[in-house]
Amino acid sequence: MARKRVSTILESDTGRNLKFRDNYQKKTMTNNQFVKEIKAGNYPKHHVRVIDGVATPVSNPDGSKNNNLD
Repeated sequence: MARKRVSTILESDTGRNLKFRDNYQKKTMTNNQFVKEIKAGNYPKHHVRVIDGVATPVSNPDGSKNNNLD
């Protein structure tokens, strides 16, 4: 299986994703940083949803669970 481009590396106690790792560029991003990168068009396979009032990065639906943020 191919490695995921982006992985979740830190979650809150409630399960909200807080930090992410770009496994290709080897960089770590906070939720806000990842949101900005997605909005800038740097992660075309992701989009931003507002969940409970918080901008939240999510994977675009494509029928595969292998590339979902977890």
